[in-house]
Amino acid sequence: MITIHELRSKYIEFFKSKDHVEISGKSLIPENDPSVLFTTAGMHPLVPYLLGEPHPAGKRLTDYQKCIRTGDIEEVGDEAHLTFFEMLGNWSLGDYFKKESIAFSWEFLTSPRWLALDPRMISVTVFAGDENAPRDETSAEAWKSLGVPADKIAYLPAGDNWWAAGPVGPCGPDTEIFYWTGEGLPPAGSNKGTEPKRWMEIWNNVFMEFNRVDEHTLVRLPAQNVDTGMGLERTVAMLQGKKSVYETEAFTPIFEALESLSGKKYGAPGNDPELDRSFRIVADHVRTATFILGDPKAVLPSNIGAGYVLRRIIRRAVRHGRKLGIEGAFLSAPAERVIENYAAPYPELVENRARIVEELRGEEEKFLETLVKGEHEFAKILPNLLKNPLKVMSGRMAFKLYDTYGFPIELTEELATENGLKIDRAEFDEAYKKHQELSRAGSEQTFKGGLADHSEISTKYHSVTHLLHKALRIVLGDHVAQKGSNINVERVRFDFSHPAPMTKEEIAKVEAIVNEQIKRDLPVTMEMMSLDEAKAAGAIALFGEKYESVVKVYTMGDFSKEVCGGPHVARTGLIGAFHIQKEQSSSAGVRRIYGVIA
Repeated sequence: MITIHELRSKYIEFFKSKDHVEISGKSLIPENDPSVLFTTAGMHPLVPYLLGEPHPAGKRLTDYQKCIRTGDIEEVGDEAHLTFFEMLGNWSLGDYFKKESIAFSWEFLTSPRWLALDPRMISVTVFAGDENAPRDETSAEAWKSLGVPADKIAYLPAGDNWWAAGPVGPCGPDTEIFYWTGEGLPPAGSNKGTEPKRWMEIWNNVFMEFNRVDEHTLVRLPAQNVDTGMGLERTVAMLQGKKSVYETEAFTPIFEALESLSGKKYGAPGNDPELDRSFRIVADHVRTATFILGDPKAVLPSNIGAGYVLRRIIRRAVRHGRKLGIEGAFLSAPAERVIENYAAPYPELVENRARIVEELRGEEEKFLETLVKGEHEFAKILPNLLKNPLKVMSGRMAFKLYDTYGFPIELTEELATENGLKIDRAEFDEAYKKHQELSRAGSEQTFKGGLADHSEISTKYHSVTHLLHKALRIVLGDHVAQKGSNINVERVRFDFSHPAPMTKEEIAKVEAIVNEQIKRDLPVTMEMMSLDEAKAAGAIALFGEKYESVVKVYTMGDFSKEVCGGPHVARTGLIGAFHIQKEQSSSAGVRRIYGVIA
């Protein structure tokens, strides 16, 4: 029975045997990308190269990438949804295309040397065609040439078999691979199109052969790319014959820790389904939080952005831990099991173990204090509630406890029941829905740029970080190192190592140096070289970044030289006047600058 770690290794080994270069998976925190809070897919860090930039490692690439998706966090707790997952990927950047990509997939899945799956258990889908692009007969014929019967090939519409980075830009049809999860062999004529519930997707090959100019216009790209992805946890569950990803070794060590803490057994006969659901929520969320906190570019729990998502995940885990009967701070124990399980592929978890444990414990303690405050506020309003002859607590009042004090509705319901009260849940749900809509609207404004924002203004802001980084080192000293950045259309946020607040004079001097280099209109050039050569040439590498053996080095005249992926302006004079709005603390030993371009 193949394990998660074995499948990860086999996948990389296979594609390296097909002349692919293994590249390093990137951080969970995208660098200079305002479009998303976390890396959401294996292809996310490769968007610039899929759009046409040359990759330092070449045209054939493979990797495993840690990813987070939180759009359906409320669904986590069933037997399928995850917030953190790993994606196995391989790419062709203008090299091979459909026929070769499909052949690679088929060989890896069915060859006795690799996964040795029964070909009879596999079906595929291809693009059915529409008014914008033709039916993908090339992919269908490629599958048939490998022995896939015609009744195992489903032609599906764009909603199923078309991939696009956004409303405009590179896009194209895809072919998806499915494995039979029903009893015995699939019957004749069974495929994803005829029997969708019993076919599980295990692989997706995207063929980016078009550029969408507008809603109705597609033109062929000069270079055709392949972007593939295989979800590690889901595929392993299928290969092991498990009904759920939670039955695999990705989660069993976590459950063991939770069972020891709670005295309860996950999946025991007669368990209340809600009990097992709480087990799964805690297990998923502690794994996710461990990876976020263990990331070299880790964010910490806060009330904004990715930090808010992390806080929500931790607190949701704590709440469901209480449902398991676990009191007090407990997440460090299952987190240790996550660290041990993933130490080999992700050594950063071991390196950052102290931070993971410290931040989990601190956030747990803060939340437990919040629960005490919420209980206190409930006690204050209880006498008036009991005077109500209907014994009903308004949904608006329950929502206030949630919104103001972070007190979960489930706990409010428990307290209400203990006191013979009911909550107008419909009114609460309405208030909560409005809250979600407002949050979503704000999020859409923040992240409307798509997977990657390479707009003119974002490019200027990214370019100015190079000048700012060097200016800070000139004024404050060579100990300064970039600790992260965030860009949107209105400003740049730049974090850097420094032990003390900057003086007004230091801030003014840094700003003046940056603007001087902008006025000099320095040329911005790029060279590809080995990482060792880049370091020898004096190039600065960014904090927490994993680099390939060959990297891009961007030089701004005689002033700045950094290892970076881009994008950048052609000359510094294109940036515009730079102004530092604020300098403040970010965390211990780390300062933060907010700046704008006029």
